[in-house]
Amino acid sequence: MSKKKFTTIYCLSLLIPLLLLLFPLFSVGNRATPMVMGLPFSVFWVILWIIIAFLIVLVLYRIDPDKDEREGN
Repeated sequence: MSKKKFTTIYCLSLLIPLLLLLFPLFSVGNRATPMVMGLPFSVFWVILWIIIAFLIVLVLYRIDPDKDEREGN
């Protein structure tokens, strides 16, 4: 995979969680009534997308085409 393609995938895949935590799309999860694991849904929504973004970064780190080149230096 080329570096340009990887960078595009990286940016797009992290843009989704970012947008879901910002104002217009956060209103989807901005509720207090359903409780999930003892948390209001809005708090659960934020924690969920932080964990998803972390997992995306882990997966992207594993498939990074330049990872092997940097370990040798």
